[in-house]
Amino acid sequence: MSFPPIGEYGFLSDCEVTALVAASGNVEWLCLPRLDSPSVFGAVLDRGAGGFRLGPADQRVPAARRYIPGTMVLETSWGTPTGWVIVRDLLLIGPWHHNGEPNPLQRRAPTDYDAEHVLLRTVRCVSGEVQITLECEPVFEYGTRAAHWEHTERGYHQGVATADGVDLELTLTTDMRLGFEAGKATARTLLKEGQTRFCALSWSKHAPPYSFEEAYDKLVWTAHHWQHWLARGDFPDHPWRAYLERSALTLKGLTYAPTGALVAAATTSLPETPGGERNWDYRYSWIRDSTFALWGLYTLGFDWEADDFFWFIADVAERDHDLQIMYGVGGERDLAEETLDHLYGYDGATPVRIGNGAYTHRQNDVWGAILDSFYLHIKSRDRLDTRTWTIIKRLVESAIANWGEPDRGIWEVRGEPQHFTSSKVMCWVATDRGARLARLREEPELAARWQAVADEIHADVLANGVTEKGVFTQHYGTDALDASLLLIPLVRFLPPEDARVKATVNAIAENLTVDDLVLRYLTKETDDGLDGEEGSFTICSFWLVSALVEIGELGRARRLCEKLLSFASPLGLYAEEINPANGRHLGNFPQAFTHLALINAVIHIIRAEQEPH
Repeated sequence: MSFPPIGEYGFLSDCEVTALVAASGNVEWLCLPRLDSPSVFGAVLDRGAGGFRLGPADQRVPAARRYIPGTMVLETSWGTPTGWVIVRDLLLIGPWHHNGEPNPLQRRAPTDYDAEHVLLRTVRCVSGEVQITLECEPVFEYGTRAAHWEHTERGYHQGVATADGVDLELTLTTDMRLGFEAGKATARTLLKEGQTRFCALSWSKHAPPYSFEEAYDKLVWTAHHWQHWLARGDFPDHPWRAYLERSALTLKGLTYAPTGALVAAATTSLPETPGGERNWDYRYSWIRDSTFALWGLYTLGFDWEADDFFWFIADVAERDHDLQIMYGVGGERDLAEETLDHLYGYDGATPVRIGNGAYTHRQNDVWGAILDSFYLHIKSRDRLDTRTWTIIKRLVESAIANWGEPDRGIWEVRGEPQHFTSSKVMCWVATDRGARLARLREEPELAARWQAVADEIHADVLANGVTEKGVFTQHYGTDALDASLLLIPLVRFLPPEDARVKATVNAIAENLTVDDLVLRYLTKETDDGLDGEEGSFTICSFWLVSALVEIGELGRARRLCEKLLSFASPLGLYAEEINPANGRHLGNFPQAFTHLALINAVIHIIRAEQEPH
């Protein structure tokens, strides 16, 4: 089988694990028992690394796909020459389970719901008759350990899959009759109008459903959970509301509920260039996402989720005096990178990587990102306790100690460190926000000292990071552009009416775009340590929308935003990049940072239309 386009995958989540479902009905990505664990279904990276298909026997292209509105329940409709069926896929969520001994993984305050640790699939024949097949072939440990299947006391309706040396057991429960062929569990049945079937793959002590009626009740509970969660949000009554709602659901789905961590994406090693080597593991939580995450979540009214992510960030900042740019979803520091050379890679793109070596990088923007998030949180809560203030003081002092040093920049380039302009700007953010918080804390001497450093950084950037034409540069000593400079008006380094801000935004729009879509930088001008080109970075294109609004170019901003929204996947999702030539999605999927930037851009436009001044 060929690899499906990245943008055609459906995304499932129970806020502990995530899954990708191809249009063919094949689950091609699922890592257990945590979203950054080894895969059991890895066909997205190698067609032999495991999958789980449920659908018509002789058809691979569905008639339609959608999410049940307001949910993470994926619905696929199939029209065959003999009849129609509807398949629904979801990761179950149910009531809170841990009423006895506390769950050691749970660090945030428990809610009323919890992951069931069950992938549920149902099928209903709505007319005629259709031959249905089930093929479940897990291959543990990233496609290296084949499964051994055995029936249970439930006979043909349940099988257990294990693998040598793997401490994980999968249970497949269904009202179809299972048979086993080597490492694959299979079933086939003819469904006639009105008939239904279900299958449930589970991986914990929580009981799966044992009948279609029980499965349907759990499906409804999960769907209502997502709809009730979404109803807590504050969404404008606007034609673009659906994009905001799907982005909010996606961000919630990319959250690891026990700790509040928000991961960058659900996948690893989906290529930024077709067949290329720019393939990274994004199943980790980046500190730099924090400001945009909190801004987006607070703006849409999801304060609980914003608070949980804030306290995850606060936990690692309090523990680690040497703050990293990224962490595991449990707060892990060691994210050692390795390649899986036995995997073919998505459409042949190698290497396939797990772990991410960027965790060791010096990236000086991290202090600005985290302190801006602290500032946003404290502004929204009007409270600055001693614990938080202790963390803030240490972080500001770290920014002061390091702002003059070269680093790897916001894009984690693997070439030589440079004095990246955006890193200096974010160090200014760190000291500026620190000074504001010191004034809130009523510590005027500290506020004055930090403000003096902020002013020094500000002057240094204006002296060394701007060309003679008044355009901000990628790093000191070059005229190269960088899309991260679009953040300058967004973080209030300069007012948007400043001529240098306008010149920079216009220069990026004119010289760092392909068919209006923004590149991070020109690879021929940037020593990023890699070969080949890359697609346009969708987050940067949405940043351009926001920056255009800031400088008063609302018409241009709206036209670009309309174009970007038209590139959404059929299910309203975004990968990291878009190929300007054909609109295909590239990179890891779905990408949190892109959806965060979408929220920022859309809200910028809506507010500007409502309040033109």
